[in-house]
Order: sequence, then structure tokens, then C-alpha cells
Amino acid sequence: MKKKAIVIGAGFAGISAASFMAKNGWDVTVVEKHGTPGGRARQMHKNGFVFDMGPSWYWMPDVFERYFAQFGKQVSDYYTLERLDPSYRVVWKDGPMDIPANYIAFQSLLESLEPGSAAHLDVFLEEAAYKYKVGIQKLVHKPGRSVSEFLDKALIAGLFKLDVFTNMKEHVGRYFKHPKIRELMEFPVLFLGALPENTPALYSLMNYADVIGGTWYPKQGGMYRIVQAMHQLAEALGVQFHFNQEVKEIVIEHGIAKRVITESNVFEADVVIAGADYHHVETRLLPQACRSYTPAYWEKRIMAPSALLYYVGLNKKVQGITHHTLFFDTSFEVHGKEIYRTKQWPDDPLFYVCAPSVTDTTVAPEGHENLFILIPVASGIEGDSAALRDKYFDKVIARMEKYFGEPLKEAILLKETFAQSDFVEQYHAFKGNAYGLANTLLQTAVLKPSCHSKKIANLFFTGQLTVPGPGVPPSLISGEVVAREVQKKYGKS
Repeated sequence: MKKKAIVIGAGFAGISAASFMAKNGWDVTVVEKHGTPGGRARQMHKNGFVFDMGPSWYWMPDVFERYFAQFGKQVSDYYTLERLDPSYRVVWKDGPMDIPANYIAFQSLLESLEPGSAAHLDVFLEEAAYKYKVGIQKLVHKPGRSVSEFLDKALIAGLFKLDVFTNMKEHVGRYFKHPKIRELMEFPVLFLGALPENTPALYSLMNYADVIGGTWYPKQGGMYRIVQAMHQLAEALGVQFHFNQEVKEIVIEHGIAKRVITESNVFEADVVIAGADYHHVETRLLPQACRSYTPAYWEKRIMAPSALLYYVGLNKKVQGITHHTLFFDTSFEVHGKEIYRTKQWPDDPLFYVCAPSVTDTTVAPEGHENLFILIPVASGIEGDSAALRDKYFDKVIARMEKYFGEPLKEAILLKETFAQSDFVEQYHAFKGNAYGLANTLLQTAVLKPSCHSKKIANLFFTGQLTVPGPGVPPSLISGEVVAREVQKKYGKS
């Protein structure tokens, strides 16, 4: 008889874990609070508009290919990718800059800003390529349960090449002096959860993912196509999904998780894998004696940002808009400090606009524009309200109208918002975070919350608050890692 695994949460990490468990012969059931799979990557349909509610950047296509390949599939079996060119646009105070997909064109762009930077980029990205290769192969696939995991000859030999002990700000500064180039190289870590000066230079691997790996888009549906593909594959492997089933308790008997209780069902378990928010599972679903971490531990964690999100449908097309636009027409440094140091609502924020309707005719009615607007904000701050959301929306729309040179507010047919209190209510997100734990040096690998409970023998964790960290590709890997840990302990079913 097959052993039973119950997975809590049908986000990327949960579906990934469920699929690898099913591949290993387990009887797998996924219980999900919401009515559809996806977790933070759910989809919203309204008035003819289709919005990706969460992730909107498709980077690291090799990770997705590797994921499906382990089940004898490939990405193209499920969806078609289009590489975006320009990859994205950055709007500075003095005007816009398109970031070309072509490497030679990108070098020429940097050279026009800072003579000599094209050659420096070669060296910078050669180092980043090494970090990417070693990081993906040797670091992110580790369960982070013991320092001994990292006693690897290649890792030790290349320890200093990985730049774990140098920060991103210093590292970028070695190669580039022009402020625009430096911000271009530093911006990917803004969403890793710390200022560049507090983020290990290891994460220049993100620059390799950006410049060399490219920015892509899953045609006819966007990021939710990934969710649909993973869900389809999981069901083909025999995984059973139960939606609209919020978990209320994990029943523990003699140090073993015996069953998972939802609002309307009881699921017996040989193993439980929690893909829901780690803090929520520990503090709300387990008795106090069974929790691995104290309240003091959680309060000391440095969180990645939360976000103010707007889903906007316009009754017209916006002239000259690109698929991805970063509005850096205010201070990168000031906004970063407001998120990570002073932890306050930003005075004059950076923001990001995704217009998938530029690329995809299926996400908006003909002649209309679909806009997803994101303002990164600090996690755990008070004051989220309808009035505050309206205030920031007015700020960003005014800046967009000034840049595009046309009225936008009067063209709005649809506006929905999502912010810190929604992250808490919808996803039980600790401190309303949008991206998990910050990837600081002291919250890396073995210093993250463990993927295996310290108190419950058969309780495991996956997702952005454990290894390897935040982001869609890491979430796919997280599910694989935890399934492998279960197999080590219990074998194949």
C-alpha cells in the first residue's frame, strides 16, 4: 500500500513537491485554501481582463526546462515562450532607456554611458556566469540542514570566486562608476530583500540571469501558464488536489504528524509537507510544544519587501509603452532605505509597470490595455488602508501620465488593489511579506528556517521562507529539495 503525503498549499513549491513525491511512488494529496492552484501566482479574470496576480518576470528559463525534463517533459509541451526585446525599459529622471536583449547592443548602450564599460561587462558577467553555474548546481539544491553539505571540493576551491563575503554594492562598484549602470546592476537584488550593501555579491548571478538568460513571456496567458502546466503534470502523475480547503490544524501524536484537518475534511498522513507560510504553519497549525522556532526568532528575521499592487484595465492603448517598465525617476537609494532601514511608507517611490497586453492579445479586450503596477514597500508596517492605496495610486498615475504625455486616469475601466493586509489575509504571509525572507548572508542556506521540522519527525517545509529562497525558480527547486529529503528519510513508497 502506498504511503500518503499531504501537501499544504498549491503554489509553485507545493505543486513541485507534490509532483516529485508522486514520481517517487507516494499517494499525494494537495490541500489548498483557494479555489484554484497557483498560490501567490493566481490569476484574476474581470471584465474581459486577465491579470497575473503575482510574479510577472520570467527569468532563468533553464530552471523551468530542467524541472519538466525530470518528468520526461519539456516546456514546449505546455506553453510557448517569447523572448522580450527590449527586455525592459528604465525611466530615469532625464528620460527612458530600453535594455536590449542582444548582448552586443547592451554593451554598446553601457559604453555610451561609460567608456570602457563594455569590456568590464564581459569580466563582470564571466564571474556572474560562474556564480550562476555553481550556485544552481552546488548551492540552491542543498537542503541547508548541515554545514557538512557544503564541504564540496568545487565549492571550497571557488569560495572566494563566489563572493559570499563581498556585498553587491562594492562588487558592482569595482566594475562600473556611472550611476545608471550601477543601478541597473543593483536593481535585481532589491526584491531579494536587502539593500545592495547588505546583499552578498554572490547574487550578481541575477545579472547573468537578466542579461544572458533573458526576459521571457509565456504566450497566450502569461505566468499562469506555468501554474497550469505544473498542475496538469501533477494530475497526470496521480496527485489529487482539494481546493477551497483551508487547513485548520495538523494533529500531532507522539511527535508524529498524523492528520491534516481542513474546514470540511480530515486527511490521514504518513508525511506532511507544508508549502504554506512557514510562520503561519508553526504558530497557527501546530501546538506550541511542537514549534521549532520561538516568537523572538521570527521577530529577528529580516523580511523581503511587501508590495502595493494595482490591477488596472484601460479603455485604450497607451502609446509607446513596453511590456516591462521600471520607473527609476526618483531616488533608488532613498526608497531602498525606506524599505529596509527606516521601514516607513515611501515618500516618492520607485515603481514597476507590466503591460502584458503589449505582447499578448488574450489578456485584455481589443483596443484596451492591461496594467499591473507594483510599488515595493517594507514588510510589517502599519497603515495599509483604502485611502493610502488611493494616495499612492494617484502618485504613480500622475508620473505615468507625465511620462507618456497622455491622460490615463480618465481611461480606467477597472482598478483592483492588493497590499499588505491582503497578503496576510489571503496567504497568511508573515508581516505581509510578498517575497519571503531577505537573502542576507545571515539568512542563507543553514541559517534559513529548516526544511525539516526540529520537533516533528515527518513534517517538512517548502517555499520562500525556507531553502533556497524567494522567487519562482527557487520555489520549483524548493519542492524538489524537500521531496528528496523525504525520500532520504522514508524511501520511495
